[in-house]
Amino acid sequence: MKKNLVILTGAGVSAESGVSTFRDSDGLWEQHRVEDVASIEGWYRNPALVLDFYNARREQLPTVKPNAAHCAIAELELDWNVTVVTQNVDNLHERAGSTRIIHLHGELTKVRPENCFNDSDGYSEEKVFDIGYESIHIGDKAPNGAQLRPHIVWFGEAVPKIGQAIDAVEAADVLLIVGTSLQVYPAAGLYAYAKAGTPIYIIDPADVAVRDSRLTHIKEVATKGMETFKNILKSK
Repeated sequence: MKKNLVILTGAGVSAESGVSTFRDSDGLWEQHRVEDVASIEGWYRNPALVLDFYNARREQLPTVKPNAAHCAIAELELDWNVTVVTQNVDNLHERAGSTRIIHLHGELTKVRPENCFNDSDGYSEEKVFDIGYESIHIGDKAPNGAQLRPHIVWFGEAVPKIGQAIDAVEAADVLLIVGTSLQVYPAAGLYAYAKAGTPIYIIDPADVAVRDSRLTHIKEVATKGMETFKNILKSK
């Protein structure tokens, strides 16, 4: 029986494909304040700006390709029961061939009515649908008459799939963290749910603030670090 490998991924995995990272050193995302384009308050203030921002991200997506790190993660399914828990909203893990993916922060190619996917409907994705790389604008309505919005989890909103992610981490035999600086919560605290004795690896070219006796730091970018990680697994 295959053992469980859980991989937590963040923007650093997709950065080498040319996808802009969520937050640059100046606190901006593609020259916009994060609060304006990635918060529920930003949506209420200026939904047209938010729609245009995600339209541009969606338009960029087919111009980039999965990189060696995405492909290496997908290939691990040959020998492991792999669950990818990603903070990324792109579809590069899917396009690389990964089959079990939990998107904590939503999916760029999907939209939903702005009055759905909330407490009242139990965060049901029944009315969520895929638009591929198309754009949506003010006045584009869902079948229920509500304005369409990106199927993205913004600051100020609940993270409905965090429970699924916790369950996956608790069942992990090996946990890998790659491409995330572990600064955005609740995702940043997921590693703490790994059971005692579970080896934890983190791939990050920078120093990491996490202090855990189970942790092995592979101080490399995602593509190179995945090569190193795969060699470690082979030696076990």
